[in-house]
Amino acid sequence: MTYAPPYTPHKPQLSPDRDQLRASIPGWGADLDPADRPAVPRERFDPSLTGAHWEYPDQQPEKWPRERSVEHTQLTPVFGTTCPPKGLSGAIRKYAYAKYSEGQAAHWLLLMAGDRVDELESAMRSFLTLRPDNPITQTGVIAEVKRHGLRSRLGQHRADLKHQWMDPIIVGAPWAAAATGVAGAYKVAKNVAGRR
Repeated sequence: MTYAPPYTPHKPQLSPDRDQLRASIPGWGADLDPADRPAVPRERFDPSLTGAHWEYPDQQPEKWPRERSVEHTQLTPVFGTTCPPKGLSGAIRKYAYAKYSEGQAAHWLLLMAGDRVDELESAMRSFLTLRPDNPITQTGVIAEVKRHGLRSRLGQHRADLKHQWMDPIIVGAPWAAAATGVAGAYKVAKNVAGRR
């Protein structure tokens, strides 16, 4: 049995020569010639090939003053109209767009705060309807008891077990904060009324 040493003073050829590699792979370099490329017509800049019949799209009419970043001089030609800003959350969003650039953290933090305020406004608005939101039934807490919630989690190697302890806090904290705020506002109003 002959023994070949793994290390020699001569550097081995690590990869074949480019021409050898090209000869060994069928179809190698088939698209080197632009005439053979199927995408070549798309690579040519020819605006007439797009099918657009306008230089600039028609501007969608504004039904109310839309939010626009301070960087932009005008609205985009098309924009969404499904969620008009309303209430305190709408005022927060309008302020974020009017005052801060999109490159500033304050802009995005105000938009996130507007989303949280909108969620609270929606929850409060639901109490004025005949069918208010019910956090007990709509969050699936009852299913945890009726549908073997604990057994489905133990020993199953589920990925959601790592954040499971946070779920009641995330779901319940806004409701607890709203209840605390209402109770605090009631106490303040009662004290002010008592002093008069």
